[in-house]
Amino acid sequence: MKLDILAFGAHPDDVELSCGATIAKEIFLGKNVGIIDLTRGELGTRGNTEIRDKESANAGDILGISVRENLGFLDGFFVNDKDHQLEVVKMLRKYKPDIVLCNAIDDRHLDHPKGSHLVSDACFLSGLMKIETTLDGKLQDHWRPKHVYHYIQWKDLTPDFVVDVSDFIEIKRNAVKAYSSQFYDIKSTQPETPISSKNFIESIDYRAKNLGRLIGVEYAEGFTTERYVAVENLSKLI
Repeated sequence: MKLDILAFGAHPDDVELSCGATIAKEIFLGKNVGIIDLTRGELGTRGNTEIRDKESANAGDILGISVRENLGFLDGFFVNDKDHQLEVVKMLRKYKPDIVLCNAIDDRHLDHPKGSHLVSDACFLSGLMKIETTLDGKLQDHWRPKHVYHYIQWKDLTPDFVVDVSDFIEIKRNAVKAYSSQFYDIKSTQPETPISSKNFIESIDYRAKNLGRLIGVEYAEGFTTERYVAVENLSKLI
């Protein structure tokens, strides 16, 4: 299956929290979108891997993605080395996305910038013909995505561009709520974490509203890029 967009997250819920509305919009526009989670989030204070597996599957269904896989890297301890890069390369060559979305380049959780650099490096390496990979016993063709964009997470990074997601914020909210073990629940007896507060769950809306305000729409999501973003002409800007 060839995908138009492949989103990577260091943990299940990274993608939904950061660019879930953008993904929902692209799917509405007819794009095939998939998600690759690097880890199962096994070091998370709340929940466990079995719960998070079910939650990520439900969240993917809400977004309407075509495929979701988990590479099973070690939460907290994966590194940006050859072995991990090649596993990501296999996914890139398997799904041949034109656009890759990945973790924030700088963030509170150490796995986020690690995942960002890992995926970005793998996107380059995936295009090199002399790097051979096999999947299911078959030699893979080389493939390099046309674009690599980094979503924004905990830190308020300055975006290089923003996407109007005003009509898709509700789908994002529902996808995030699918991770019920992780986020605010007044009845929960689980330990408090930085993402389990009422403020954090409310930040999904108010941060998107603030980015929307800056471009004259209701809600928006922001991204950074390692290369210039090009437009066909000035009238394509909103």
